[in-house]
Amino acid sequence: MANDNLKHIGEMTSLSEVINALVKQGYTLDFNLKSSQLSDGENPIQEFPEQFLIDRHYRFEGESDPDDEAIVYAISSIDGKIKGVFVNGYATSSENCGEEIIKKLKTRTD
Repeated sequence: MANDNLKHIGEMTSLSEVINALVKQGYTLDFNLKSSQLSDGENPIQEFPEQFLIDRHYRFEGESDPDDEAIVYAISSIDGKIKGVFVNGYATSSENCGEEIIKKLKTRTD
């Protein structure tokens, strides 16, 4: 089940429902994919973390399987020109590189 810690997106309970709703709101870039990387192979949120903010995030807790636990981050550039989604596992399924990227980003406060 999703827990929205910053903004309410409706009564969505699945990861795919939240991602689809975010895409409709303009978060079209998938920061987890290689297609989201710059020409030199770096992901823009990894290369320029100071230029991006976490707009909101949604936590999904697996009811029976810890591998189903994930956090969906809605991320945008400070100027609002780039908007995308980053999905990361948490608890035991969390990836170190994903955690490092998220720690470098600030949360939007407006």
